[in-house]
Amino acid sequence: MSQCFIYEYLLNGQQACSSLSEDQLSKWKKTDGLIWIHLNYTNDEAKQWILNSDLADIEKSALLAKDVRPRVNQTKDGLFMALRGINLNPEDKPEDMVSVRCYIEKNRIITTANRTFASLDTIADHIEQGFGPDSIGSFVVSLCDHLTAHKSDIIETLDDKLAQLEDAVEFNTDAKLRNDIAVLRRQTVSLRRYLLPQREAFSKLVTDSSPLLSISDRQKLHEVNDKLIRVLEDLDSIRERAHVTQEELMSLQSESLNQRLYFLALITTIFLPLGFLTGLFGVNLAGIPGSNYPSAFIVFCGLLILLALLQLVLFYRRKWL
Repeated sequence: MSQCFIYEYLLNGQQACSSLSEDQLSKWKKTDGLIWIHLNYTNDEAKQWILNSDLADIEKSALLAKDVRPRVNQTKDGLFMALRGINLNPEDKPEDMVSVRCYIEKNRIITTANRTFASLDTIADHIEQGFGPDSIGSFVVSLCDHLTAHKSDIIETLDDKLAQLEDAVEFNTDAKLRNDIAVLRRQTVSLRRYLLPQREAFSKLVTDSSPLLSISDRQKLHEVNDKLIRVLEDLDSIRERAHVTQEELMSLQSESLNQRLYFLALITTIFLPLGFLTGLFGVNLAGIPGSNYPSAFIVFCGLLILLALLQLVLFYRRKWL
């Protein structure tokens, strides 16, 4: 997104579904039809275009803001929306969500972003093919619906990944698995951070009395909002399952460690008296029993073996083995 104007489309009117040049854009009048303009707000020309436009200062600041929380505000002449979408750009993390700012008035829609925004690209493709949105309401519904659909896709991906981790826990308890679960939990936390306020924004679109949206548009947005609520419920379920899986993994690792320590404790218990006896009879002092008896070493070794066997029998009867 290195250019100033990414998309410039007339959505209805005599030249509906046509892309405008910058010269045609400068000559556009409200009577020509509904226009959609999408800009890269980090571009200097785009900044100047917004600052020199007839928008109110508060709308200009909102469209150029670097970091915005998902929200919907009804203004005197229009509607401002700040929404977040899944980051589908190559080599980027999906949970590093991309933000889009939209200012909508009766005959004009202005959107800004600083990265490729898949939902807007899809809308532009539909316009090029002749079946894109042709009104403010259909544009808002289409944008919200595409945003939610992409979120549903990433939720399915996370769910599949978690299912694989849950199966792997039964056979593997290494540190890499624990790290994979921690990464998945961080992804759910990051997604939930933006989806909760976005749900509030969608709810506000449904309930606000903006004249830009019809009753039919609000009904469709209500359905989209229900989809987003289900996405959040699935995300909460994944987060809880990841927490349980992590606890199970930690329990298995702790049990494995305890078994090793228990085994070492048994070995120590067995060899402690044996080590005492060998140490006692190994001192180089006069008067050691059996020092003048040729078979004393063999007898002593036999006694040590017998003592070890007696300890094993005792441990077995006490169910320590």
